Amino acid sequence: MLEGLARGAVRSPPCQSTVGAGFARLPPHSLISGPPRLSRQFRLKLDRRESFRREDFVVTPANAEAVKALDAWPAWPGGRLAVIGPEGSGKSHLAMCWARAANAAVIPAKGRVELGALQGRPVLFEDADRSQRDELLFHLINMVEQSGGGLLLTGRTPPSGWNAALPDLRSRLNALPVAQIEEPDDQILESVLRKFFRERNIRPTEDVFPYLLRRMERSAPKALEMVIRLDEAADAEGRPVSRALARQILEAEPPTLSLFD
Repeated sequence: MLEGLARGAVRSPPCQSTVGAGFARLPPHSLISGPPRLSRQFRLKLDRRESFRREDFVVTPANAEAVKALDAWPAWPGGRLAVIGPEGSGKSHLAMCWARAANAAVIPAKGRVELGALQGRPVLFEDADRSQRDELLFHLINMVEQSGGGLLLTGRTPPSGWNAALPDLRSRLNALPVAQIEEPDDQILESVLRKFFRERNIRPTEDVFPYLLRRMERSAPKALEMVIRLDEAADAEGRPVSRALARQILEAEPPTLSLFD
């Protein structure tokens, strides 16, 4: 999915379209007098726009069921589908790909929703398990049953276990078809790491990836945390992002495997 990165710890120059922290060095002529110039780099906060391209999504046995279920639209049972999986498993990526392809309306996290404007349209409702908007969810499910269009819900747990104060909503949640994404495997974790490095304009040495995959906690949020820590350590110490730096970072916390293999 993601293109391979060139060997060598070469940092690309920052650009405005890149996701992640940029880097700016003070040129020598900008310092008129005073203490010697520090080597520390100054970070610029850039606009982050996450990419949800379908070609950037790696299909593996961990998510193949969900991909197949989404691709079956509009032939979902009752026009509804719930995609569930752990945090950072790719639910939002898949859901946004579907929303773009189906020209679906995306329910905002907060604010008023005009149901009349959604009649007959495909609708995406993310994090439905934590939204605490029972009445809205109830009406959306009913609307699809009556006028069609399609409804995609995402959550971390099966809908049968979601909190629902409305009895009628409980029965509808229990009847939802569900596609599950499992914990990320090595292929997914590597693609996630490469994505996060790329978004921060970092080209680590290739041996960083197998080294991290054998030792880091296996989740996308932890992958992002690791990339940020490596980025900041490389910036502070003026070093490339390499296996040696990854080892230094991991030695600062209890390892999941031996660091000396």
